[in-house]
Amino acid sequence: MPDDDMPVIDPAGPQLVYVVVADHIAQQIADGRLPVGARLMGELAMAEAYGIARMTVARAVRELRERGLVITVRGKGTFVAEPPAGD
Repeated sequence: MPDDDMPVIDPAGPQLVYVVVADHIAQQIADGRLPVGARLMGELAMAEAYGIARMTVARAVRELRERGLVITVRGKGTFVAEPPAGD
């Protein structure tokens, strides 16, 4: 993930931190910077890149899975999912 466009994360702000991270990754997927099949960095690396806790990253990844944007393969990582048919 390029860090020149990292979002501003304000833990005291009104927006939930995991939503900020999930929205940032979702935008990268929408822009094509993270194409279908691309592997997201691991949770520890992502936590360091965003300057947040690993558990917050885990919640952001869960949010992305719930949105249908990524799939997680145990032991392999998290990957950008194929868009649903009709999109």
